[in-house]
Amino acid sequence: MNKSIFLGALAVMAGFAQAATPPMYDLLIVNGRVFDGDGRALEGAEIAIQGDRIVAVDKGLSQRASARRTIDARGMIVAPGFVDPHTHAAAALTAPEAAKRANLAWAFQGVTTVVVGNDGDGLADPARATAPTGTNYAFLSGFGRVRREVIGEVDRAPTAAELTQMQQAVARDMCAGALGFSTGLYYAPQSFAATPEVIALASVAAKMGGYYDTHLRVEGNTSIGVLGALDEALEITEKAGLPLHVAHIKALGPAVWGKAEAMIERIEKARASGRNVTADQYPWDASGTRVSSALLPRSAVDGGMEAMRRRLADPAKAAEIEAAINDNIGNRGGADRLLVTGIIGNPGVAAGKTLAQLASEAGSTPAKVAMDILRKGDANLASFNMSAENIKAFAYKDWVVTGSDGSTGHPRMYASFPKAWNDLVREGNMSIGRFIARSSGDTVKAIGLEGRGFLRSGLAADIVILDPDLFKAVATYVNPTALSAGVQTLIVNGVAVIENGKYTGALPGKQLKKTQTSAQCGTVPNP
Repeated sequence: MNKSIFLGALAVMAGFAQAATPPMYDLLIVNGRVFDGDGRALEGAEIAIQGDRIVAVDKGLSQRASARRTIDARGMIVAPGFVDPHTHAAAALTAPEAAKRANLAWAFQGVTTVVVGNDGDGLADPARATAPTGTNYAFLSGFGRVRREVIGEVDRAPTAAELTQMQQAVARDMCAGALGFSTGLYYAPQSFAATPEVIALASVAAKMGGYYDTHLRVEGNTSIGVLGALDEALEITEKAGLPLHVAHIKALGPAVWGKAEAMIERIEKARASGRNVTADQYPWDASGTRVSSALLPRSAVDGGMEAMRRRLADPAKAAEIEAAINDNIGNRGGADRLLVTGIIGNPGVAAGKTLAQLASEAGSTPAKVAMDILRKGDANLASFNMSAENIKAFAYKDWVVTGSDGSTGHPRMYASFPKAWNDLVREGNMSIGRFIARSSGDTVKAIGLEGRGFLRSGLAADIVILDPDLFKAVATYVNPTALSAGVQTLIVNGVAVIENGKYTGALPGKQLKKTQTSAQCGTVPNP
């Protein structure tokens, strides 16, 4: 036989032998009810993982391949790890303690990625935040952080030079990997900014492919009202040229419960015209913030909290502040709807009682109790001032995704996703596929996060396996830090963070960044 023919035959035989060798995966997930991030049920699909990637999603993988480990997900739902677009988890995720960086409050809800820096908070020195975490996290450039660093806590417009400084700060954040630009125009010092100032900064993020995430300037009936605030957000994003994402969409307080329909109409009109407008929502009937943010007029915090305390020491100014606090208590439905859930500093009160109860016990008024709290510290406050009908009306819109606004002192930090599951799927008429989409794929599309949110070959192996009958919220307003139940396995970047319903101790999460070109980051925009 000719030597070249003989060698060719050997090569063909070797190829057949190699083809006959089944692939070896790190992990196979079989027998589960698989849903992709677009809401489709993938009947009979099995999932293969190699390293930190999904490498195959198909029927019969286990018959054609072997794996170092196989998870039998019989009776379970298998879905992309949930993505929370609005959290206040930055302090934990950048903490030196590994136990905090595990981010278990979200992991046990099935969340594999959170966004931080919302409400204008931003992220301090993102380049140095490199320690491993339990979940992934992405960040936003925060207007509050930027304005505070350049102008401070004062109520005034920026100079031209200061506006340029703030634009440069937003550009630096975007070049460091921020997904977009966030504002909390409800909060001082951001509340001191006029609309054109916000447009000037949002335009920087727009040029770099970001989106605009906003806590509206007003969610209730004060000042310009919730409809005026929504119009402002639509104006900002239209003039700046970037997508709008409305944080924790709501009509806050009985006076504006009837405005939810008009809010929906405005957003759907914008979307029909081709605008990219989305929102997130938590499923709770109480919002969560601080006494200082909920009840003080913004003029009282011009110059910061210590300036506010000096005003409280002036009888005439204190009387003006007390009158404004009374109005704000009324706007939130009354003192019996305002529950103190946590103490900041040493304000001399205990958590777990309403302002009405505290006032009755002290023989005082709710406004005076609030002022006493603020003289010594502050307190977390849950305001029971949302309408169940409005929550439902927003929840079923296809442009609304699941979010938590998770922060201390409120059960939404520990239980928003399972509570939404209970309210919308178990007790509502939302399909499982739609819930999965609004908690994963729809979210990553809204915020421009690539490589996650779907069960597809080549994407990151972020996967939740949950028991649909056991998936539930355990945290309450009285016990807001109880971990949720029902997540059997949570895989982040190919590594199990939760296994058999228990934390494994792993920290496979990382900071996720939006990639900018060198050209985009080589220049600083002019105002």
